[in-house]
Amino acid sequence: MKHLIPFLPKPPIVPVIRLQGAIGAGGRSLSDQALAPLLERAFSRGKPAAVALVINSPGGSAVQSSLIAARIRRLADEKRVPVHCFVEDVAASGGYWLATAADRIWVDPSSLVGSIGVIYASFGLHELLAKNGVERRVHTAGRSKSFADPFKPERPEDVARIHAMLAPLHENFIAQVKARRGARLKPDADLFNADIWVGQASVENGLTDGIGHLVPKMKELYGDKVRFVPYGQRRSLLQRFGMTMTDTFVSSVEERALWARYGL
Repeated sequence: MKHLIPFLPKPPIVPVIRLQGAIGAGGRSLSDQALAPLLERAFSRGKPAAVALVINSPGGSAVQSSLIAARIRRLADEKRVPVHCFVEDVAASGGYWLATAADRIWVDPSSLVGSIGVIYASFGLHELLAKNGVERRVHTAGRSKSFADPFKPERPEDVARIHAMLAPLHENFIAQVKARRGARLKPDADLFNADIWVGQASVENGLTDGIGHLVPKMKELYGDKVRFVPYGQRRSLLQRFGMTMTDTFVSSVEERALWARYGL
């Protein structure tokens, strides 16, 4: 209660924002729309000494990753508040994109970091349909409307177009990492081929800044009396039990697949 008494020195305040899960535009995923009110409150209430991001994410949408990271940087610059990121199990792909919004990135010795790349995944189901005597009928207006249809044999021209779409997304990701990490990146290291680094290796390559956990590192930097204020996404009772309409079986499987890539 001492921090409520006027004229007494107030302890440094560090809002702690947990960014947990896959990144996407709907359901339980991390999205700019869902996180915007939380981020605005965390940076605006009082005069925080710093903001701490706790990240545990296998990635997801490139656009949502970009939007969330850009919002964090805008608020940090406007409020002149340093941002520290603490990686738990994984900050990979879009999860690492979020981490680059921080001024300093700290990892556990066993954290998985990186995967600076872009992926497109689908299925080829045309043989399954043929074996079961199913004929699919599709009529389109527009040459590209059935582009990369999983119910048709893969076409070389579709593969070429997919790679043409992935290339600029990858370039955007690389530009984000270079802009935020700059000279800290290890010279001549091949960092942008979607490899994963564990703990200290990510530090040595300049993708992160050191080994450190939230409480001891923040106390080291801002004093033993630092006060942590947790911020997390609010979910309705139905959401907590996974009973929303948007929390479909398919989206759950996709998120599970993202985590499974990192053995989680």
